Amino acid sequence: MNILGKWGHDRALTCNNFDERSVKVDELPFRIAAPMKSARSARCSHTALAVFLTATTVFFSLTPSGSAKAPVKQPVKVAQAPGTLCPAQLAAPINRSLDRVSGGRWSVLVQTQGAARQTLFARNPNTLLIPASNNKIFTTAAALKKLGAQYRIRTTVYGSGSSPNLATLRIVGHGDPSLTTTQLGAIAQQLSQRGIRQVTQLIGDDTYFRGALTNPFWDAEDAGQAYAAPINGLILNQNIIGLTAVPRQVGQSLQVKWDDPTDANDWRLNNQGVTVSASGGEFLDADRVGSTIRVTGQLRAGSASELIGVAIPNPGNYLVKKFRDMLTSNKIGVTNSTLVKFTPARADEVELAAVESPPLSSLLFETNQESNNTYAEVLLKTLGQKQNPASQNTTESGTIAVKSILSDLGVKADRYSMVDGSGLADRNRASAQAFVETLQAMTQIPEASVFRRSLAVSGVSGTLKNRFRNTPAQGIVAAKTGTITGVVALSGYVTPPNYPPLVFSVIANSGASAGTVRSSVDDLVILLTRLRSCGG
Repeated sequence: MNILGKWGHDRALTCNNFDERSVKVDELPFRIAAPMKSARSARCSHTALAVFLTATTVFFSLTPSGSAKAPVKQPVKVAQAPGTLCPAQLAAPINRSLDRVSGGRWSVLVQTQGAARQTLFARNPNTLLIPASNNKIFTTAAALKKLGAQYRIRTTVYGSGSSPNLATLRIVGHGDPSLTTTQLGAIAQQLSQRGIRQVTQLIGDDTYFRGALTNPFWDAEDAGQAYAAPINGLILNQNIIGLTAVPRQVGQSLQVKWDDPTDANDWRLNNQGVTVSASGGEFLDADRVGSTIRVTGQLRAGSASELIGVAIPNPGNYLVKKFRDMLTSNKIGVTNSTLVKFTPARADEVELAAVESPPLSSLLFETNQESNNTYAEVLLKTLGQKQNPASQNTTESGTIAVKSILSDLGVKADRYSMVDGSGLADRNRASAQAFVETLQAMTQIPEASVFRRSLAVSGVSGTLKNRFRNTPAQGIVAAKTGTITGVVALSGYVTPPNYPPLVFSVIANSGASAGTVRSSVDDLVILLTRLRSCGG
């Protein structure tokens, strides 16, 4: 199913008879992502309800220079705190909030921000729990420290032979998750303008990342989901077939449009989605059988359109096919095409064209604000490739790289363990202490503001857009959300109006509904906004 990668994850879904305990989502605010993660178990129907149907957010926007735009803040009426608290008064109400979750396992830590930090609250801060998408904090922090905010991912085209006829044309991918069909077309135009008219052998070079395309620790039920797309060097359209479903009149089928119209040439659409009245429940699901994509579910008449999609099963071949089509449309003939995963480039090939991703600052923005799993896994594999170019498993090398980078920042390696970059795997473990150490460390680096801007803002943006609205916490919390089945997490920064800035992490592993646990987490954060400095 899916809410896809060009969108986000983590929003709250509304539907009839919805049982949050069956959900595997990455923080219910969404748009892709997850993309969100949802289980194929019953959601609002017997199919995997993969869409958290709320207001859809746009993919990250860029300024002309390519940097991420800060969300536009609209004037809002924020509720006033019921009363201030001295630090000594904080523990009792926090404990009451946490204890509302029967049988929940918690790892919680709250500190003042800065070198002279003070611990204001702690419950099992070193206990290792499943962190869900809070794992992205480790990945993005390490990526920013290692690569820098201006780092870009390059996709390059090389050729051998003499124009207008080339013996080989090789497109080399380095895992740019933002690469689109439109950009492929721009490359084809560059080549046409150079006078190239015929290519004997088109080669898709997918050798940059090594190892499994999908993480072996991800649940089998996630296979094919947009939030669990395969990760390779030659990524196109986030390795997702994206669709937009639009409700029409009651009783009519949904209008389903291809996000990339050229996908209609290679895939068949079986649209079983329908439009229902305002009293009906809303859910959507998309799955793939062979070359057919089936859309099922329902949207209310007059409601907003929704993004859905499926993961591409053979992403490298997908890109090569699209590129060949683009070359043909630009009057460049191609005799043969192939995908290589091990063969190195020929020595006589020279660079002919290239395209770059937005800067890392923008990639981090999409990763954390929208909890984009694809972006997170690319960043992890990029770190792995930089750590050990000869590695046959760039995911594993990436986790080693993250440990090394964060250890240099003072994050103790025994307080977390990673098997992926996104947090989709339930084999990840982390403590509140590890997240707070990482968040504290990121305030001390020269690009601290870049990291903070990558986090969702309470009631304003990203996966927190619909949380903390009209509360004292609105607009003063920057944090990373995390939700999969049995897990709710939130870690980040709070700027109370009457107290120094805080760093916090809350991880809950529980059999209670996600809504119940999230309510306790949010109450804790709101309590932090009430702090004031007390004499004596």
